[in-house]
Amino acid sequence: MLSSDSECTVTHMPEPTITLSTADERRRTVVDAAIAVFARTGYAATPVAAVAEQAGISTAYVFKLYSGKEALFVAALERCFVRVVDALRIGADASRSSDPAAVLDAMGEAYARLITDRSLLMLQVHAMSAADVPAIAQALRAGLERVTAFAGERSGAPSAAVQRFLAYGQLCHLIVATGLTAEDGEWAGLIADGIRHY
Repeated sequence: MLSSDSECTVTHMPEPTITLSTADERRRTVVDAAIAVFARTGYAATPVAAVAEQAGISTAYVFKLYSGKEALFVAALERCFVRVVDALRIGADASRSSDPAAVLDAMGEAYARLITDRSLLMLQVHAMSAADVPAIAQALRAGLERVTAFAGERSGAPSAAVQRFLAYGQLCHLIVATGLTAEDGEWAGLIADGIRHY
């Protein structure tokens, strides 16, 4: 999701403020907690009780909102991809040029800012490792479809450029998740070349 000259860094993007019912507020709280907890410990190793504890509510109430851990993980992943597309939209809107390459670069920079919240990055990594669960695989594919469609439609870039954009995004995930820098050796420098992060 980044050009080779984009940065994997910067600040967390603010969430929009909306008025929610009590149940909707609780769902949002639980999903935010689920993103944080699943990002730390993955799908298989995370009990629903850990998400409930993070959210500050009872496990029984979490089960009132979501049918089980699978549904909760899927909701967290769906929320993650909503935030990804929102970040890409912010980046595209901020682009100083309507040139497709410039729009993709601006989207990449906005995505780099978003994933300074490592929980969003790691949730996607854990979703890939849990893709043998059909509902998770379906949610992951649906999220990737939304990101791909948005990047292509909003930028107007050709398919090959959108593919490179997505490939750089995955490379950025690898670099940020592992903390890779050129100081790790020539091999690491080759991987991280042109993609700066902090």
